[in-house]
Amino acid sequence: MNDVAILQNCLFVGAVLFGLGVAGFLTRRNLIVMFLCAEMMLQGVSLSLIGWGRFHNDWGGQMMVVFIIAVAACEAGVALALVMMLCQRSGDLDVASWQGTREDGIAPYVDTEIPEDFEPHQHWPELTPAGIRPAVDPEKEMFRSHV
Repeated sequence: MNDVAILQNCLFVGAVLFGLGVAGFLTRRNLIVMFLCAEMMLQGVSLSLIGWGRFHNDWGGQMMVVFIIAVAACEAGVALALVMMLCQRSGDLDVASWQGTREDGIAPYVDTEIPEDFEPHQHWPELTPAGIRPAVDPEKEMFRSHV
C-alpha cells in the first residue's frame, strides 16, 4: 500500500469516528454517553493527526496525539468526578433534569415535546385460561346447532 492510500484510509476512519461522535453527542441526553462521544471525536482527530504525520514523515502529529491522550485522561477524571457529584445530588443522569444547577437569571432550557401519535389502541383477543370453558353467545350457539 502506498502512502496516499494509507493517508486516505486514516482520514476516512478518523472522519467516521468524528462524525459518529458528533451525532451521538447531539442526539443523546445521558451525560456519560455524551462524554464517550466527545472522547470518540478526540480519537477521530488523533487518528487524522497520526495519518498526516506519517504521510509527511514528521513526528509532530504523533507527539500531538500523545498530548491529546494525556489531556483526555485528565479531562476524563475531572468530568467523571463532576458527573458523579451531580448524579448524587440530583439522582439522574439526564441533562435536562439538571436545570437547578444554572446561575441565577438564566432561563431554563425547555425541551420541545414530540407530538403523540393519535392512533387508537388495538384490542387484541385474549385466550381463556386452561380448564375454563369460554363464554358463548346463546344466539350464536342456537345458530350452530341448527346448521
